[in-house]
Amino acid sequence: QVRLVESGGGLVQAGGSLRLSCAASGGTFSSYVMGWFRQAPGKEREFVVGISRSGSNTYYADSVKGRFTGSRDNAKNTVYLQMNSLKPEDTAAYYCAAHPNGYYNYYTDSREYYYWGQGTQVTVFS
Repeated sequence: QVRLVESGGGLVQAGGSLRLSCAASGGTFSSYVMGWFRQAPGKEREFVVGISRSGSNTYYADSVKGRFTGSRDNAKNTVYLQMNSLKPEDTAAYYCAAHPNGYYNYYTDSREYYYWGQGTQVTVFS
């Protein structure tokens, strides 16, 4: 059983930065395609970034491209989301997710992911 635990969320002023972490346990982390999603109150869960097994390939939602960076450290079984130039519309609960043994480098559909963390809240105020 794979367990994912996010951390690093918080309250930040617009224009600021946060770095989220997601620590994985169970299974073989380096074989998982990883993703970050977010969900704001009253809205559907939204894709943020997909990260390939090695971390060499990433794919971003247009809304975060150029501001957010997804990465991973397979030696530490951890995936990261560096968020810069934050905007109030980035306010949401952020979730990491894992797709084990996927064929593609990333997936944008939340239904492709098997395992999910509990989420960490990010609130951006102006």
